[in-house]
Amino acid sequence: MRIDLHTHILPRAWPDWTAKSGYAGWVSLAHDDPGCPVGCARMVQSLPGGGTKFFRDVQPNLWDPGVRLEQMDATGVHAQVLSTVPVMFSTWARAQDAHDLHRLLNDHIAEVCRAEPDRFFGLACIPLQDPELACRELSRAVSELGLRGVQIGTHVNGLNLDHPTLRPVLAHAARLDACVFVHPWDMLGGDRLTNYWMPWLVGMPTETTIAIMSVLFAGILDELPDLRLCFAHAGGSFPGTLGRIRHGYQCRRDLFPPAARDPVAYLRDAASGVPARFWVDSLTHDAAALSHIIELFGTSRVALGSDYPFPLGEDRPGELISTLAALTESQREDLTSRAALAFLARG
Repeated sequence: MRIDLHTHILPRAWPDWTAKSGYAGWVSLAHDDPGCPVGCARMVQSLPGGGTKFFRDVQPNLWDPGVRLEQMDATGVHAQVLSTVPVMFSTWARAQDAHDLHRLLNDHIAEVCRAEPDRFFGLACIPLQDPELACRELSRAVSELGLRGVQIGTHVNGLNLDHPTLRPVLAHAARLDACVFVHPWDMLGGDRLTNYWMPWLVGMPTETTIAIMSVLFAGILDELPDLRLCFAHAGGSFPGTLGRIRHGYQCRRDLFPPAARDPVAYLRDAASGVPARFWVDSLTHDAAALSHIIELFGTSRVALGSDYPFPLGEDRPGELISTLAALTESQREDLTSRAALAFLARG
């Protein structure tokens, strides 16, 4: 059984949020854009003064559950975990406007999950620019809609995940037994990352590393022992730079909080068999990198994730896992389903 933890979905259409809110910056799907391939749609963002800015072209598998199910069957995926496209986080917007949009998106994901409860699990989106509203919507999404947790960004308008204003949201997720999937967006770098698709290829891995370091060195996992966190894209650059991070921690302890621990304390303990304290997905596109991640985290904390249905994803989810000949059958089951189920589980 294959459970794909990292997939994205949107409704086919939703109201014009620019007209509804009275200001620009909102994303919509243009199904009749003349530059878009037939049957597809164009994601566009409204601009002040009128007009739109191109974001990306998308296919019906982004919004049509029937097409999605056909492709899942064709690639051997039993179930997907659905989350919104990160551009919809909208942390730049007025909190109430983002909250209203997130309610619509969460209702849609819940509807898709209810129609196929064995094939889809859902993660909510919440307005993190207002922690009180965010907690309220997370409670509704989990308690009323039956979603398993929430997808959040790696920062909120420049505030890292260790910022005091965000602690209540993470604590609330832990109280609700709701998992938290951390996905990069609004990447740092500015004009220096303009070329060569670097926001996605360099910015995203760096964003995820910042988020992991913020969580670990701030002691959030010690403060919230029941919090379940998973970081997208195999933990970004963190696994590859762990040695440098550890050395920096050891040689300049004065730059870290007194209670901060060596980051390996949160990773797999091979001697005792204790798994890592947080999860990552398997999306590396490289067998050696995936083997390294498995060594760091253990198979019970590495969950199949494809980034479906986008170009940087794995076209056949789990195919790279199948190339690792050294894995036992039990380890393969961890990677393809059990790690995801453990992350999603609610008591």
